[in-house]
Amino acid sequence: MMRWRVVKCVSLLLLLGLTVPAVAGECPDFLDHEQRKLHSRDSVNLCEVAAGKPMLVVNTASRCGYTGQFEGLEALHQQYKDRGLAVVGFASDDFRQEADTEEEAAKVCFVNFGVTFTMIAPTPVTGEQANPVFREINRQSEQPRWNFTKYVVDRSGKVVERFPSKVRPDDPQLIEAVESVL
Repeated sequence: MMRWRVVKCVSLLLLLGLTVPAVAGECPDFLDHEQRKLHSRDSVNLCEVAAGKPMLVVNTASRCGYTGQFEGLEALHQQYKDRGLAVVGFASDDFRQEADTEEEAAKVCFVNFGVTFTMIAPTPVTGEQANPVFREINRQSEQPRWNFTKYVVDRSGKVVERFPSKVRPDDPQLIEAVESVL
């Protein structure tokens, strides 16, 4: 459905004699899915959030020893959002450390750590049940072995680097990888 809207918009621009932005229609298929936002009835299509933008994709859990990394992820979001970086967190209970309720998970993210980047409601990120985004990320790289695995994805949807949980968001190698895709 999203692609049809893009085609209609591009056609209208061309009909009016206007130029078409370079990013129009350049959204990888694996992002073109409705994903429900954390503790919300609203959903988001990541093509609307990240088409033509580099991304930092992270699987998260609110009861993990690495949960404090939300603070660093938010700092990265604030530092690089104006340069086009889209940070997207995928809450997941694959490692049995997500809160019992979305309300509790949302409180950890939004209240305790002030997260403003896109957070997706709990969804599988490993195995055959993984959501479409992580199915493709796992195909290109390797699936998360634990919570807070970070993937730097370029503008075309290619995973350029994977960082395990222990690598903090302020790690120089992660920062270098993010800056390389901006």
